Amino acid sequence: MFDEWRATAPATDASGQSVTVPGRPAAFARADVVEYMTSFADPREAADDIAVLELRGLYADTAVELSADLLDGEGTVEHDTYFRPLRIPFEPDDENDLTVTCHAPTGRFGGIHDTDLVPDEQSVPGIWWGADIESHALPCVDRIDVSPVVSNDGVQLELRTTVLTDGPIDDHITYSIRPAGDTKSRGMMQRGSVETDAAGRTVVEHTVDVHDPELWWPRGLGDQHQYTLRAKLGESEYSCTTGICDIEFDDGRLVANGEPMSIRGLNVLTDDEADIDRAIECNANLVRAHGHVPSEEFYERCSAAGLLVWQDLPLTGPGSFETTGGIDHARALDRQYSRYPALAVTSAHDDPVDAFGDGLGTGTLDQLRFRYRAWRSNYDTGPAEEVATALPDHRPSFPVVGGAGVGSEIGSYYPGWSYGEAGDIEELLSRYPASVVAEFGAGALADSGATGDIPGFEADKHDRHVDGGVEGSQQYQSQLLRRLVEHLRCERRGAIPFALRDTASGAGMGVYSADGEEKTAVETVRQGFEPVQAFLSTPGEMESTVTVINDTPQAFSGTLHWETDTAGGSAELTVGASGRWTGGSVDLGEGVSQVTLELSYDAGQVTNSYDLAVWP
Repeated sequence: MFDEWRATAPATDASGQSVTVPGRPAAFARADVVEYMTSFADPREAADDIAVLELRGLYADTAVELSADLLDGEGTVEHDTYFRPLRIPFEPDDENDLTVTCHAPTGRFGGIHDTDLVPDEQSVPGIWWGADIESHALPCVDRIDVSPVVSNDGVQLELRTTVLTDGPIDDHITYSIRPAGDTKSRGMMQRGSVETDAAGRTVVEHTVDVHDPELWWPRGLGDQHQYTLRAKLGESEYSCTTGICDIEFDDGRLVANGEPMSIRGLNVLTDDEADIDRAIECNANLVRAHGHVPSEEFYERCSAAGLLVWQDLPLTGPGSFETTGGIDHARALDRQYSRYPALAVTSAHDDPVDAFGDGLGTGTLDQLRFRYRAWRSNYDTGPAEEVATALPDHRPSFPVVGGAGVGSEIGSYYPGWSYGEAGDIEELLSRYPASVVAEFGAGALADSGATGDIPGFEADKHDRHVDGGVEGSQQYQSQLLRRLVEHLRCERRGAIPFALRDTASGAGMGVYSADGEEKTAVETVRQGFEPVQAFLSTPGEMESTVTVINDTPQAFSGTLHWETDTAGGSAELTVGASGRWTGGSVDLGEGVSQVTLELSYDAGQVTNSYDLAVWP
């Protein structure tokens, strides 16, 4: 399709070099501007009128110059939402030159790729996801933005259809919808008008009713039914896949199609599709795309696997931002990703206050400093709230994910890492309530040879908490995550540790290393996120009840056994669907250091063991 791509960073490399597109050429790490150049022959078939250039993952502020005539009659085409594909219809010449100039973000919407959380080579301005050319006869459907809406009146697909024409038209688009992959099922069909007086791009809005819908369910709650939508205009046909899932938020839990579900999630920092399998292996039912927007391929895999996505805008860290730019990004996110049933939650601004960036210890003075800094964390939520109104309104959305004192319903809390100890989580949530803790955790080494500054790893905080190299740091991370995960699950608060995988070799906040190797904490998260599990309610006290969690849609009856160094006991119990049971009395007093809980129930057995001598 394309001849060889060449790239140059004008400030440093005027001669250019051969590069692979899509990609992030490491040679241009830290470059503010990278120009990508190629040429191509006329790609049209004999019956086609135009070609359409599609560029995906244009990071971050981009200008595209094409030697051919553009259908819209524009010159240079500019683009600043990297997760929204740029589509340029044009009339090709026999030979065509293409220049794509990608700038590092100049505003606040570069997300984590504009921070030191990821290595410079992962943030190279460029064409990250794809570059393709199609050819079409006119008129044609260029793309459709789909938003499934569930209401008391039923289920509808709200469509925003882009049509390309070579002159005035007055016609109809025929929409059909049927279950994806099921060619025997009868579909539904509706028509919508399209009328324009001029050549170029026209956007029309239509609504398609879905009768007797087959719902898409998160994994563990049901099947992942999806639909194929087709649109036909003359000889042109366009198709895409969507799914119908009604998501609401209720006091720390999601409600999917009327069924409550606890949030067991992990923050992901890349759009590597292998991380979907890793999250599922950890018994997560959700991933949070922290401060970045993954590719459509990532969303397609999540939708097929039944894994929900909590989607941030690429807006993170302290500082003011342009509200108009935030609204533009929110609308682009809505249009591009609302068709995916995996999209569950959205949020606008991540960690807007860095009150504890330099860390605090555990002493009395540090506790006073913590409260003072939290008190000073007076963040004006107004701009973020305005942006949040433009996020998908058929999904729960939150203006802010923030730390203590910010006043957000969604917390970013790091006891035992940025301040205090892991056991401070109870007091922290009492003083600064959050129904979901969307960030918490500790860093850990993955390689004994890791030295110097490592992106995504705060070595000073590591040094304050950990001795013992790789083994010691991984053990500390594991113990801290266990304390917090168990407390949050017993309290029925959403739990989303930070993070699934390191962004750089050697160390990071991930429970997996950058190359996907498991750290000690993987098994901790896997066990803590078991859909059915038994926990000591208060393992740090002299006596504790047991809390049994049931995150499945089926009630069950079973027998709970507990055994310590000195005694044992049992209880018969019944736990409702998506419910919990608290009971029993386990003596944790003198002479007790080991406790084992064993729950046998209708569908199996789970075990949870405690070494209280090292309980954080």
